[in-house]
Amino acid sequence: MKRIFFLLFIAFVACKNQDTNTELARWESRAENTTIIRDDFGVPHIYGKTDADAVFGLLYAQCEDDFKRVERNYVWAIGRLAEVEGEDAIYSDLRARLFMTKEEAIANYEKAPDWLKELCVAFADGVNYYLYTHPEVKPSLLTRFEPWMPMYFSEGSIGGDIERVSTRRIKAFYENEEALKLTAYEDGLTHPDPFEEPKGSNGFAISGDLTESGNAMLLINPHTSFFFRGEVHVVSEEGLNAYGAVTWGQFFVYQGFNEKTGWMHTSTYTDVIDEFKETIVEEGDQLKYKYGEELRDVEVSEVTLKYKDGDGMSEKTFPMYRTHHGPVTHMIDDQWVSTALMWQPVQALEQSYTRTKLNGHKEFREMMNIRTNSSNNTVYADAGGNIAYYHGNFIPKRNVAYDYTKPVDGSNPDTDWNGLHTVEESIVVVNPPNGWIQNCNSTPFTSAAENSPKKEDYPRYMSIDRENFRGVHAIKLLSERKGYTLDKLIETAYDPYLPAFEKLIPGLVEAYDKSPAKDPAMKDAIEVLRNWDMKTGVASVGMSLAHFYAMSYLREGERPEGLTDMQRINYFGTSSPADERLRMFAKALDKIETDFGSWNTPWGEINRYQRLSGDIDLQFDDDKPSIPVGLTTGRWGALAAYGMRSRQQTKKIYGTRGNSFVAVVEFGDKVKAKSMLAGGQSGDINSPHFNDQAQRYADIEFKDVAFYKEDVEKRAEETYHPGQRK
Repeated sequence: MKRIFFLLFIAFVACKNQDTNTELARWESRAENTTIIRDDFGVPHIYGKTDADAVFGLLYAQCEDDFKRVERNYVWAIGRLAEVEGEDAIYSDLRARLFMTKEEAIANYEKAPDWLKELCVAFADGVNYYLYTHPEVKPSLLTRFEPWMPMYFSEGSIGGDIERVSTRRIKAFYENEEALKLTAYEDGLTHPDPFEEPKGSNGFAISGDLTESGNAMLLINPHTSFFFRGEVHVVSEEGLNAYGAVTWGQFFVYQGFNEKTGWMHTSTYTDVIDEFKETIVEEGDQLKYKYGEELRDVEVSEVTLKYKDGDGMSEKTFPMYRTHHGPVTHMIDDQWVSTALMWQPVQALEQSYTRTKLNGHKEFREMMNIRTNSSNNTVYADAGGNIAYYHGNFIPKRNVAYDYTKPVDGSNPDTDWNGLHTVEESIVVVNPPNGWIQNCNSTPFTSAAENSPKKEDYPRYMSIDRENFRGVHAIKLLSERKGYTLDKLIETAYDPYLPAFEKLIPGLVEAYDKSPAKDPAMKDAIEVLRNWDMKTGVASVGMSLAHFYAMSYLREGERPEGLTDMQRINYFGTSSPADERLRMFAKALDKIETDFGSWNTPWGEINRYQRLSGDIDLQFDDDKPSIPVGLTTGRWGALAAYGMRSRQQTKKIYGTRGNSFVAVVEFGDKVKAKSMLAGGQSGDINSPHFNDQAQRYADIEFKDVAFYKEDVEKRAEETYHPGQRK
């Protein structure tokens, strides 16, 4: 018997070794078919024989630049964050598993078309070969990547729709915490921190009628957290040739261009997440939920999640409940609530990847029929001279008799989603006569001046008709300008004017002028604001005064309920009590003087760029070197947004999100582009490309993009196959 077990063990080891040898041979074959050229800014230009070879090289290069971020994105996405960060993260993990279990992810991978499965294998191979050739790299958790993992991270956004589902509410429901139940007037979605830099992006498409060359142009201007996307160029002999920003760990260029087309995504106001209040009935041991005249079974499963506990690991087991609407995520007034959102990982990956290989608007329009780009709008331009805008893409059909901005009655079949709107039925703009399109996370009904779509032509859930100061700013500039070159497009995208202060600052000056007892301590500061041109810049004292005044008002000012951010700021300037305006300004002066010694402090001494390490959660230090930055938050209408996370404890403001990867692109017989990356390409503090773009970023000095092979080779610093870098 012992001999039989010994022989079985030897056979198992032999099979395992054969599998390992086969895998290593595949990795090495891929590496031989792939060349990486690093240019003078460290941007990787990956050339593969096949698309799969190029994907292999792309993931390998991403790991070279910032493996920590590649790994962290998948630790989060697949629902294992608590194993690294501890018990507080376990509800993020539970959220991931509620929407898709590991078994479901594997099943989705298995049903994917062969070409997509091959790319998923190449994704895993690229990361695993990096770990194999870099034994000194110690992952925090994932020592091996699997082809099914991209199913969790398929649509392109850094977090995507799932991040809007509140983990606090999941915790309250699955831990039976009565105190955190919602009222009927609340929802289970997360909402932005009112003092953190607003999330979003800008996209401009300019027709050849308005450009000096007669070619269409595109502004690619995502406002994301810094260092969370790398700049890449990925090419294959099968027609792939895409340049742009890649979210760490994904195998497609998310915002970028190829020789013929360019695509920019902005966060959408399309309603893509709905909540359904369920009527639960217990029949013996079986949970049911009411749906019309019938009772349906609640799907019940169980998941055990591990979490870091001191130096060891503990675990918790949770039930998971699901109706046909989606997983049960929280409770409202003692009713269970299911959350519905887009979860079609195979189709989302197909759309995200095929988008990068298209040759004109006809193909791009056909790709949009996949309808899984759920969290974003798309601003588009191409070499054929076309410009276009797609407001959302995944848009469920709903009964307009119900208000889906609030949870609806899931027991009523009339509230169900009824398929998806076609692209023709959604909000689309193509080649408007005014010659430009803009979206700055604002209403689509001003996207193309007088040629914009009309609100009354669409169901109200397709978009909120909400303008913001960035949209106002963009419309004014685009309506006045023509003769664009790439440099003039950059100039437009970085225009320093701040429309949020058009009413706020005159309102303050008026309150001071009418004050019976003018505070002499305010006099000189008021005069600075009276003469301020409302433009941001490193030397601007007016910018410093206006920023802290507006922030004081946002934190403490009294205002009516139900106002948008834009309406609120205008209210402070036109309708708030005059004595309150002066009181808020006194608080701003006191804040500046306490932190910086004098209210007469230029903005560049306050607003800084600092990157002291390659850590994901950056810490800042007022006593260590930093760079003055003249940009400011998009909240005030700055198109080139630069803002901070609200929990910073420093006196100076250190940018953490806003303009990250930025590119301007001109299409024609040959594509031309310029780009900027916050900081640098590498997350390694010892790399020459860790911070080599930081001063250029502050100075708005864009670099020329090397797109064609001959240009890449002229600027090459290193050329190597994966696994052979010195």
